[in-house]
Amino acid sequence: MRTRNGLRRALEEGETLFGASADTFSPTVIETLGDVGLDFVWLDFEHGGPSPYDSTVFEELTRAAEAGDIELLVRLPAPDPPLVRKVLDAGVRTILLPRIETADELRRAVAAAHFSYDGDVGDRGVGVGRTARWEGYVDSHVEGEDREVLVGTMVENERAVEHIDELLSVPHLGFAFIGPADLAMSMSGGDPTERSAEAVQAAIDRTREACLDAGVPVGRIRNDVDAAQTARDEGYQLIRIGGDLESLRTTLGARLADLGRS
Repeated sequence: MRTRNGLRRALEEGETLFGASADTFSPTVIETLGDVGLDFVWLDFEHGGPSPYDSTVFEELTRAAEAGDIELLVRLPAPDPPLVRKVLDAGVRTILLPRIETADELRRAVAAAHFSYDGDVGDRGVGVGRTARWEGYVDSHVEGEDREVLVGTMVENERAVEHIDELLSVPHLGFAFIGPADLAMSMSGGDPTERSAEAVQAAIDRTREACLDAGVPVGRIRNDVDAAQTARDEGYQLIRIGGDLESLRTTLGARLADLGRS
């Protein structure tokens, strides 16, 4: 089992990383995305996929990532400390916490990902998951896990933007990822027809600038090459540039169109 988190190492070295979503949750797709040279696979357990509470779900997913030399970025359905512990024990190294609004919420979830946290005992706990089976209850396992785990937070609502400086000050936060669609919904009071594109962009810019000032890597989705390049120039280090189902539709749809089918 691979224990080193290449995603964390690359971010710490200031690299820009590109990834894609795997909405099929297919091990074959994950391995293929690694083969084409992407850095990470986005697995969204908040809006799809099998239950992340089933640890066996991650066995084939993590093995496929190892075979494809690519990292998994797993968005959880909730910032629930028991779920954080369970997913990490199953072998996942990088998790993304949704629906965070305050530093207290974030701190609880990040503490659950670490054996030692902010100069004290963390809330991870030693279990019998896949990671522990490879090393056992030894100091090297505990210390190694804390060195490799990477926890990120979604910034996807108005309260998170209001509290962005406090969120970014939470110890051991590894990165932030901006969710413009949910942010726009939050800022519009639930009616997207009332949202202000200028206000949403201002919130995005504020978040990005706060992350850069705090030295916290920041990411976003950019499905266009020019937009992805601009994002890289603006300092974004994690850029999701597409997904498996979108690529199928685009590539095969264009071929059918070229053949006179629509």
